[in-house]
Amino acid sequence: MSTTALYNDQGGAEAAVEAGQETTPTSSSTGASFGLFSADFKKNDDLKEMLESNKESLKLEAMKRIVGLIAKGRNASDLFPAVVKNVASKNIELKKLVYVYLVRYAEEQQDLALLSISTFQRALKDPNQFIRASALRVLSSIRVPIIVPIMMLAIKEAAADLSPYVRKTSAHAIQKLYSLDPDQKEQLIEVIEKLLKDKSTLVAGSVVMAFEEVCPDRIDLIHKNYRKLCNLLVDVEEWGQVVIISMLTRYARTQFTSPWKEGTVFDENNEKAFYDSDSEEKKGQTDAKPYIMDPDHRLLLRNTKPLLQSRNTAVVMSVAQLYWHLAPKHEVNVVTKSLVRLLRSHREVQYVVLQNIATMSIQRKGLFEPFLKSFYVRSTDASHIKTLKLEILTNLANEANISIILREFQTYVKSQDKAFAAATIQAIGRCATNISEVTDTCLNGLVLLLSNRDEIVVAESVVVIKKLLQTQPSQHSEIIKHMAKLFDNITVPMARASILWLIGEYCERVPKIAPDVLRKMAKTFTTEEDIVKLQTVNLAAKLYLTNSKQTKLLTQYILNLGKYDQNYDIRDRTRFIRQLIVPSEKSGSLNKYARRILLAPKPAPVLESSFKDRDRYQLGTLSHSLNIKATGYQELVDWPAVAPDQSVRNVEVIEPVQEWVPLAGKVKQPKSDDKFYSDDEDEKDEEGSDSSGSDDDSSTSSSEESGSESEEESSEESEKTSSDSGKSSSGSEESSSESESEQKKKKKTKKVLLKKSKPTAADSDSDENGNGPVVQASSSSAESSSGSGTDSEDDSDSDSPTVQKKSDVKSRPKVEVKSKKEVSLLDLDDFTPAPTGAPKSAVLSSSLLSDLEGLSLSNVSSTMQVTTPAFGPVKTHELLHHMTGKGLSAKYHFPRQPCLYQPSMVAVQVILSNSSDHSLEEIHIGDRNPASLNIHCFNTIERLEPEASVTVSMGIDFSDSTQAANFQLCTKDDQFNVSIQPAVGELLMPSTMTEQDFCKEQGKLLGMNETLATVTMATANASSQAINTQVLSVANVGVVSSSHNSLHRFAGRTVSSGALVLVSLELKESSTALLTINTEKSVMASMLLRDLKQALSQA
Repeated sequence: MSTTALYNDQGGAEAAVEAGQETTPTSSSTGASFGLFSADFKKNDDLKEMLESNKESLKLEAMKRIVGLIAKGRNASDLFPAVVKNVASKNIELKKLVYVYLVRYAEEQQDLALLSISTFQRALKDPNQFIRASALRVLSSIRVPIIVPIMMLAIKEAAADLSPYVRKTSAHAIQKLYSLDPDQKEQLIEVIEKLLKDKSTLVAGSVVMAFEEVCPDRIDLIHKNYRKLCNLLVDVEEWGQVVIISMLTRYARTQFTSPWKEGTVFDENNEKAFYDSDSEEKKGQTDAKPYIMDPDHRLLLRNTKPLLQSRNTAVVMSVAQLYWHLAPKHEVNVVTKSLVRLLRSHREVQYVVLQNIATMSIQRKGLFEPFLKSFYVRSTDASHIKTLKLEILTNLANEANISIILREFQTYVKSQDKAFAAATIQAIGRCATNISEVTDTCLNGLVLLLSNRDEIVVAESVVVIKKLLQTQPSQHSEIIKHMAKLFDNITVPMARASILWLIGEYCERVPKIAPDVLRKMAKTFTTEEDIVKLQTVNLAAKLYLTNSKQTKLLTQYILNLGKYDQNYDIRDRTRFIRQLIVPSEKSGSLNKYARRILLAPKPAPVLESSFKDRDRYQLGTLSHSLNIKATGYQELVDWPAVAPDQSVRNVEVIEPVQEWVPLAGKVKQPKSDDKFYSDDEDEKDEEGSDSSGSDDDSSTSSSEESGSESEEESSEESEKTSSDSGKSSSGSEESSSESESEQKKKKKTKKVLLKKSKPTAADSDSDENGNGPVVQASSSSAESSSGSGTDSEDDSDSDSPTVQKKSDVKSRPKVEVKSKKEVSLLDLDDFTPAPTGAPKSAVLSSSLLSDLEGLSLSNVSSTMQVTTPAFGPVKTHELLHHMTGKGLSAKYHFPRQPCLYQPSMVAVQVILSNSSDHSLEEIHIGDRNPASLNIHCFNTIERLEPEASVTVSMGIDFSDSTQAANFQLCTKDDQFNVSIQPAVGELLMPSTMTEQDFCKEQGKLLGMNETLATVTMATANASSQAINTQVLSVANVGVVSSSHNSLHRFAGRTVSSGALVLVSLELKESSTALLTINTEKSVMASMLLRDLKQALSQA
């Protein structure tokens, strides 16, 4: 529950922060709190008067001072009646502060809070999301069972709220309600199940925390949301990331097989197993079965890896423990640098991290060996940090680095911190036992320490030497003699006892010294510590058995002294020893075995790390830190022997992805009965193809294509069990598995069809000569979703000469081909309008229709130019310089057209040029970073001649983020790392709406969703046309007509999530203007505001 409390408190802290300046006591509060001896009631009377006044400003000032008192830890509970009266205030700022106060004291003043419960219920309907969330937070803080039904109703309503902040608060309230009334568990699970489906990153962490508190065993709720949680993880708040990673660690241990099995070979290229044919698999089978990681297992590891760079130490620690418990052993080393980086943090963080490293270093020494110097002890380190570093250095010691470590230890022994010096001597002893090559060196060093002035150092040396001598006593009688000489000077009881034990155990090897030591001990027996007395009795008994002539009287004397000692342990031991070694009638035959009992060979002690058994606890947990099972600790289960069914994680969302995958490279089949498209769409397709001028050929190829695609789809069903999940998780992964003979068949088919058909729009996507590096496009999904393309465009896909790799996108792009030898790029101005089919216009979007109407294609050219927006030339960015790319250069721009492959993708056009003197082969997209990046890649360009260029289209899902998309641009021989960085304005698409709708939507996006700035307009941007040009140059938005000349409005939606973005510019006097952006995406709003401000203020 402590974790929950922390998490909820954090939510409360957020509330205080979001209230703006509420939690900051103003300068006037210092006056109220000044004076050490001023009475509390006077201050509170002053605040009560201010709260009961009619002036909003006084009330606001009073609330700021009260929240300031709470922040300082003062008790302000007696002000509750005066504060709660203002809960219905119309002033938003005052209301926020009142709710901050009520959350703090609602539990203490339950009766008074109940009187205002109707106000809280009304506030749940408030238009301001912050007020709704605060009301729910106060309601859930009133810990009275009678209002449980009201709380449950409020939570259910809040869970369906439009604001993600309110939904997050409802997830926090679930935990509070569950602790108040556990009988509500079933209803709360329904709410949790609903909230788990939420796509907002703000909600994810909170609902998983609620899941962990209410029903951590219901992993069936996680199945459908597993991939979504993995993909959202990077964008979730930091504490949410910790909770989600912890939950997913437990989930993965129940759903995937172990990557650590002995005797298995880890298959690095595990994607191969998804796509290879059965015959190839059989050929490659060996005795050692390769381990193939579940794609969802890989997805989790891939999506958590970037979080190792997090600034939050808890997140880094969570990812480290996830890799430790889930990743294949050869991949765990990625966490080492991040953990070492955390050692630069505060000592509390260092302590926890070092504990975990100590556990890891026992099992896997090689992980942290390269960072040995990071664990050197500094003089400024605290004692507990020093001890842990010493532990890790000892764990990492091996034959190669032991000399360096021992040199460090020599310095540590001289430390002023005597406890640390003693711990170092123990560490030296462990090194000596673990590494036989340095045992003698360590022993000699420890013997030298016996002459040290410090008693603690000497005592610890004696204890460690005693343990080391047990391993090979025959060689070290000289050391025992040396220790016997020092015996009189050593006063630490443990050290004296250790020397006595050594002399007694090996008394036969030092026959002259042992009796003399016993004589000295007989003199001082009564003044010794108990532990020394016990060892003296033992020594006497052993000498009696081995040298009774010299020691018989001494032994009797010592046994008599022990018989009357004050400590009953010593009295008992003395009586036992006497009966054991001295023959008598009572003892019977026991004394026959005295020598075998007392002088039995004893096993040498094993010097082990104190962290040896801690790996039974999950890393990073409180139980691991304390080495005791803490309350609420959930143990990690063992890996299942057989992985459960992975299809439980398949969700309906990915069905369209599977449905629209066209597989190229297979021989076309005759017309099939089962259609890929619906009948209505087929009829539209045929009408469109008739109007475009290729009646027979076009419709035939259309139906032929749909039949072949459906057959290809059905033939792939058996192979899709693993690849589907891979496609849905890691984005568009490509692999070419078609043979060259199939490619040739496709080329022949294409050439025949080209000769038969007339040059219509269908030919616009194909190279007539059949040898150019042309990337084809099928706009099948675009017809139904974004409304772009005709059936004749489908023909070009069916006639594609290149092999389309398998990917998880919905359709293929149209591209513009630019080759100096064969194809000419047509200027838009030369195009004459061509008649368009009336029936098809209903399917096309207005923007694409206007573009297509301006295109007329001659018999010579087979290129299709996508028009650029009207505001001006498109900005082109360099992707790859020809020097870096060994002759291959690439530039890219954003055409600002709807992406044909997937609605959530941003369209990008890339111009590839060959500046070298030789042709480049197999140009394609390689690995991407992160690997989950969703990119629709262009087809592999088989050959690009010298001085030739080709324009290809890509689709990238930036997920409404300006983070660069990093990937590899590959040729047959080389790979080049490139990245596409989008401006924030390119992540938008225009939205058309009326002025009335604009104002209505803007009213819904106020408060935290509104970003304002005053802009000093450049003189050149005074006109309406100039303003429109500047705004459109920055952002891909649509112009909204305005009835006021001084007010300019623009509307758009984010491409990935479809969130509305409203921009309004109100011209003021003296060349200034108020720029307002309303959107839920606050980060995008601030970036867009910056770009627009810069564009409008410059001429």
